[in-house]
Amino acid sequence: MKGEAACGLIILLFDMMLYVGLWGGLIALECPSCGGLAGVWAFGAVKWITLHLITTVVTYGNPSAGLRSFVALLCLLSPVFESGRFLIAAPSVPYIGPSPDLGMMLLGPVSASVACVIWERGLFGDGKKGGKKLDSRKLLLRVLQYFKPDYLYLIAAFSSLILGVFCDSYIPLYQGKVIDMLRGPVLHSSFGYTIGQLALFSLGSAVFSGFRGGMFKVSLTRLNHRLQHLLFHSLLQQEVHFFDENNPGRLSSRLHADVDRMGRTVALNANVLVRSTVKTILMLNVMTQLSWELTVLTCIEMPLLAIVQKKYISWSQELKDQIQECLAENKDLAFKTISKIQTVRSFKAEKDELKRYNKALEQMSAVKTRAGIYSSAFSLIRRLVSLGIKVVMLIVARSLIMSGRLSIGGLVSFLLYQKPMLTNLREIMYSYGDTVSTVGVIDKVFSYLDRKPKCKEAGDLAPENLEGRISFQNVSFTYPKASEDNRALKSVSLELRPGKMTALVGPSGSGKTSCVSLLKRLYEPQEGEILLDGKPLHFYSHKYFHQKVALVSQNPELFSGSMRYNIEYGVKDCSIEKVKEAAKKANADGFISELEEGYDTDIGEGGSRLSGGQRQATAIIRALVRDPQVIILDEATSKLDVDAQHTVLQEVLSCGRTVLVVAHHLKTVEKADHIIFMEKGEVVEEGTHKDLMAKKGRYHRLREELFSQDP
Repeated sequence: MKGEAACGLIILLFDMMLYVGLWGGLIALECPSCGGLAGVWAFGAVKWITLHLITTVVTYGNPSAGLRSFVALLCLLSPVFESGRFLIAAPSVPYIGPSPDLGMMLLGPVSASVACVIWERGLFGDGKKGGKKLDSRKLLLRVLQYFKPDYLYLIAAFSSLILGVFCDSYIPLYQGKVIDMLRGPVLHSSFGYTIGQLALFSLGSAVFSGFRGGMFKVSLTRLNHRLQHLLFHSLLQQEVHFFDENNPGRLSSRLHADVDRMGRTVALNANVLVRSTVKTILMLNVMTQLSWELTVLTCIEMPLLAIVQKKYISWSQELKDQIQECLAENKDLAFKTISKIQTVRSFKAEKDELKRYNKALEQMSAVKTRAGIYSSAFSLIRRLVSLGIKVVMLIVARSLIMSGRLSIGGLVSFLLYQKPMLTNLREIMYSYGDTVSTVGVIDKVFSYLDRKPKCKEAGDLAPENLEGRISFQNVSFTYPKASEDNRALKSVSLELRPGKMTALVGPSGSGKTSCVSLLKRLYEPQEGEILLDGKPLHFYSHKYFHQKVALVSQNPELFSGSMRYNIEYGVKDCSIEKVKEAAKKANADGFISELEEGYDTDIGEGGSRLSGGQRQATAIIRALVRDPQVIILDEATSKLDVDAQHTVLQEVLSCGRTVLVVAHHLKTVEKADHIIFMEKGEVVEEGTHKDLMAKKGRYHRLREELFSQDP
């Protein structure tokens, strides 16, 4: 870093010597425009060759990219500036060459140096971070692609922005002109015209600025709606293991807070960047015409603030990420505690949960305190820099006024420009910093959008007639976070026959739940495959498969809403007659009819207004209303009375359905057509109850333990 700075200083000194020597000689010969515009470009080419050789010698033949950019900027700045001045000049005005003012001659190299330092070091860091910058640019450009449906709103917004900025830029100029007119003993003849122009520009600024803000907010709202829809759709497609690794609170924070911040950063920061940049250029043009000396002093503040801003961004970016993580964790902690309030209350763990939440709040408060300290220090340094520049400017302004090179009205106009321009520069730097600090959030959102589910894609098979024959063929399965030695299933082969009830029994951890999860395609086996009527499960259409294969668990998940809503959940065009028919088959129509509003009764969050048996009955109705061919009862009737259990089993066995009963303590498994006893992820024994009892094996020895608690 120090070596590059020394090389840059040497190159700058050589450039100044060349500039002062050659152009100073031409001016002394009263031929500043010798060669015209072509001569300026020729001189730039000569400088480029000369400085390139000097750079190569000083760096021992290995100049850095930053130094090469610096050399190009020094050599091309003057030709480009003179070409632009020539193009915007009136056709009748001849080209007179560069300014003979030594200060103006040195302004080019100095401004080039400042710009290069800001670009290479102040804002974008060194070349080692170039890969990250490229990734950030790609992410931001990708966000912009989501604005395509709103291009009409954006065209209107940016058009209003340009017009509003144009009006803003000329208000201080006309204010200064009005002040100069008021100084005379008699009002100037064009006073009324000037006042009219001032009023017109002020009105235009207000109208266009308001329209611009409205259009940007509309675009931001539409973008957030679009991104949240896409992200929620992507989350719903993920495999169950994804939700095991990512808790609901954190995903909810990504879906709402992060998407909102992502859209706000791009939309509003783009608004600020474009507005402030255009406004700064226009203001800088007018300020240079008023006084280039004061303009140079004003511009000195920019690199100083840029360097301070760069340091502040690097310190605060990590704190912003920590605050975001703490916020997601706090939301998740509160969500878990409130959603499990019954468990918390039953174990009298309110104080423990309060301590956990308070500890999380203290951690986030500590991070926010550090962020506040950094922000305060940055604000203090920024204000001190601005104060120092203002003192120097007032001293220089007094000298200019005394020499007659600047009027009082011109000084007032300049001061009216100065503060907004510095504000614009700060907004540009802040917007840049805020955008950079949000890159991590954008990357996380896109990682969820781009994530492909780690499961086989469902096919489109949906036969009109489904037999319901299930076959496990050498199925092995290990949960994602478990070791290879801790397999949940080990080469399991079994068959479920249509019209028959198969009971899956065994001690806890034997693999029964894993078989059910694989059969419902919540997970995918690592080895072997599961067939439905001779076809792999993933061949079937997703909706068709989950309609034909229904699961009723011991603790069913119900939603806030009416009884009918929970029964019809996921089924289209389901009539109330069909719902009532399914309820009667499950022997549950009686208790539903006795509810306050019958099938339209709100059952509360998670079915909290229902008893355990009523929740199980609701889940059974929800399965029967789909008319499935395969029904899985995972301790699904454990809370029903004996008559209800008998009615349910009779109904599910009707119509030739394939029934799988998973039980720990159900005596009804004794009536099953086929019993499969599992232990440690393997099928140990299978057969009828009579056959297994006759074998005197594991089923016989553990029968009393498994069924001793049955009613």
